[in-house]
Amino acid sequence: MKASYVGLFTGLILGIVAILEGFLAFLGVAFLGGLGLFVGLVIEGQVDLNRLTGAERSRR
Repeated sequence: MKASYVGLFTGLILGIVAILEGFLAFLGVAFLGGLGLFVGLVIEGQVDLNRLTGAERSRR
C-alpha cells in the first residue's frame, strides 16, 4: 500500500475521532497509532532497539 494512502486513511480516522469524541480522544488515537507504527517498525527490523537505548552487549 502506498504511503500516501496510509496517510490519507490515518487522517480520515483521526478526523472522525476528533469530530465524534473530542480532542482528548483524538490525541489518544494519534498516540496509539504512533505506538503501533513504532512496534511495527521494530518487528520489521527497521528500528534497532539496542541503538535507541544505547545498550550494547560486549561479546567475549
